[in-house]
Amino acid sequence: MAGGKRTQARIRGEQEAQAAAVELGRRARTARIRRRLTQAALAQRVGISRSRLADLELGRGARAPLTNWFLFGNALGIDVRVMFGRDASEPTTDAGHLAIQELVLRLGRAAGFDREFELPTGATERAHSIDVRLLDRPKRRMVIVECWNTIGDLGAASRSTDRKGAEAHALAAAIGWQDGTYQVGTCWVVRQTKRNRELVARYPHVFQTRFRGASQAWVGVLTGGGQMPRGTGLVWSDVRATRIFAHRRARGERGRARAEPGSCPGFSAGPVRAERGSCPG
Repeated sequence: MAGGKRTQARIRGEQEAQAAAVELGRRARTARIRRRLTQAALAQRVGISRSRLADLELGRGARAPLTNWFLFGNALGIDVRVMFGRDASEPTTDAGHLAIQELVLRLGRAAGFDREFELPTGATERAHSIDVRLLDRPKRRMVIVECWNTIGDLGAASRSTDRKGAEAHALAAAIGWQDGTYQVGTCWVVRQTKRNRELVARYPHVFQTRFRGASQAWVGVLTGGGQMPRGTGLVWSDVRATRIFAHRRARGERGRARAEPGSCPGFSAGPVRAERGSCPG
């Protein structure tokens, strides 16, 4: 930008480049000395003059070709990495999963539940946690909700859910429900993507056996605190994670999963209420 005024972005970029050059030069010099190499010996390996190498080590390499730094790294046996940092506008890697958790937490709040996010199920294995726990103290019941952006290993996921359900009884005892007069139920909320729909359709008997709880009834639990059905539930969320609705079983299986009286399979998350007109499903 000869003859022009430097912008703030350019000034900041030059300052950051200078700081990086100083750090690279310092590390290169330390690595060279650790390997007992003279500047002349390393300069010969890199293919530059000794005086130029000395300048780089002193932090005067902000405008040096990027190739020189990679030559330095190769000569010293050290990886050189150049990359942009994380884009602040880029969604987090688990954004889809978080969106479903956010939806369930919002629905739970509207339904009057106490809510927990990523609740550890054991003091020694914190890697194992419940995606969302909903707690209804007056009715003495606990709902374990597993949120799925993409269903991967169904068997492993099912075993994990069963383990968390069992551990939830210990959590119930920890809050004073030692007499066992409480309910613990588990429900999956799954994003209704094409891939997930195809997986459910491909293995209907697996899913029918795994998820015996009436899906419409589970929608009622999550959105209005309805009566908890027997068996683990499977509930869909829309792709944008703004509402949940019931999973429709294959023909011939629907009679086994009737909705609770007054329940509706489709609810919006904000505000949380049934869709007008007929219930979507």
